Amino acid sequence: MKQKKLSSALIGALILSWTAPIVQAATYSNGTNIATFTVSLTLQANCTIAANALAFGTNGVLTSALNQQTSVAVTCTNTTPYNVGLDAGTVTGSTVTSRLMAGTTSGNTTTTVAFQLYQDSGHTTAWGNTQGTNTVGGTGTGSAQSISVYGQVPAQATPKPDTYQTTVTATVYF
Repeated sequence: MKQKKLSSALIGALILSWTAPIVQAATYSNGTNIATFTVSLTLQANCTIAANALAFGTNGVLTSALNQQTSVAVTCTNTTPYNVGLDAGTVTGSTVTSRLMAGTTSGNTTTTVAFQLYQDSGHTTAWGNTQGTNTVGGTGTGSAQSISVYGQVPAQATPKPDTYQTTVTATVYF
């Protein structure tokens, strides 16, 4: 019985050496020669922007201001100057100085609620889309930079119950 195990082990070793020969790398001593090559990458000024939703929540009568905050994230190549603008939104009649959300229920889509977007938490500087006038500027670092957006629904006559909304476009200029 020991002989049988030994024979099986010997046969396995022989098969392994026959199917997987060991190859050694050759060495040469006639000399050497070299070549070099350049590795390159050209980066150009570029920016991306992402925006988070702004939700004022569920409320009743609009007798006092509702304040909420969100953010946009700008990623620009290092040292690239940029400006971020926010447009008026998609509701007819909305402007960057007088933004509107509209009802979403059929038959109520012309009813609106006023709101505003600001650059500061004190709600003093409206955020618009005209570079050099009402946009927010910065300089890229090569990483995402978060910029706060301050929203406010001022006290106003309360329209009928519905979900009111608009879509605002954030643009990065670079």
